[in-house]
Amino acid sequence: MRKKVLVVDDEEDIISLLHATLGNDDRCQVLSARDGEEALNIIYQKKPDLIFLDILMPKMDGYEVCQKLKSDPATAHIKIIMLTALAQEFDRRKAVEVGADRYFTKPFSPTALLKTVEEVLGS
Repeated sequence: MRKKVLVVDDEEDIISLLHATLGNDDRCQVLSARDGEEALNIIYQKKPDLIFLDILMPKMDGYEVCQKLKSDPATAHIKIIMLTALAQEFDRRKAVEVGADRYFTKPFSPTALLKTVEEVLGS
């Protein structure tokens, strides 16, 4: 069964890169959202298995989205990888505090990203 992966980022280039990286894998169906509010709507409708979540976004930032999902029993099981340009230790700690499963910084290696997806999804 194909895993649903949601990419949440306000940068079209990042969304395109993740679609190109993950979209060629028959094991993944890639969805996308451009802000936190759109992401929540898609998450509750489509129930993704994994979310790549940017931190700095309009309407609702990634920390808020992550905390909301991890505090809801209906979505707490969804794996969340923060994918962000923020590389400070403070940002990493805050991501862990709100429940992120992993933290990945931009720019990133597509190969490393695929390896992380396999580790997180167990595929």
